[in-house]
Amino acid sequence: LGASVGAFVASTNVTCTRFYSRVIYNRTAQELMDGLQQCMRDSLKEYHRVNNALPEKIVLYRDGVSDGQLAIVAEHELPQIIDTFPKIMPGYQPKLAVIIVKKKGNARFFAKMGSTSMVNPPPGTIIDHTVTNAEWYDFYLISQCARQGTVAPTHYNVIWDRTNFKVDHMQRLTFKLTHLYYNWPGTIRVPAVCQYAHKLAFLVGQSLHQDFNPELADRLFYL
Repeated sequence: LGASVGAFVASTNVTCTRFYSRVIYNRTAQELMDGLQQCMRDSLKEYHRVNNALPEKIVLYRDGVSDGQLAIVAEHELPQIIDTFPKIMPGYQPKLAVIIVKKKGNARFFAKMGSTSMVNPPPGTIIDHTVTNAEWYDFYLISQCARQGTVAPTHYNVIWDRTNFKVDHMQRLTFKLTHLYYNWPGTIRVPAVCQYAHKLAFLVGQSLHQDFNPELADRLFYL
């Protein structure tokens, strides 16, 4: 196709157990913006169809972004998403948070056990000071158990937040979302929606090479 494949997965119920999925083909940055807008519009319409209301708050986890691309997301993708809301319904302005998810960092953390022993921190451990960026709203979350070696934390950078969530609530929400991946009985490294999007993009890019039937959009057929 000559295009990269992105996936957009949105929860459509209060307990975050039902999902709506879409695929974005992007050869250029503009195609990505257009695709994001269309996905957001369609997801909100689906949410309205299921709940007969639109969400008051939206938390968007954006995976696949390096530190060098943060400005692109903040300056280009974010305004496009915000511009989408009034097109759904005049005057509709939900409270939005956008969080960048990064798995490739080199940071490792240990918990002290006794006076000499160092062990992996337990799942749910948050590191949000001293080693985080002084200019960012960011935190590290260890959500998994590592059977071997040192556990790798996931780095979350909140680049936009109008939700009025306390920092603690944002961190708890992120950790709880790592429990909701249907293919695994425990926690995973990222919020479940990110892993669903990764699986969908991989299936379309590697095997389907075309968009899927829209009737499957509310099914996790790619697991």
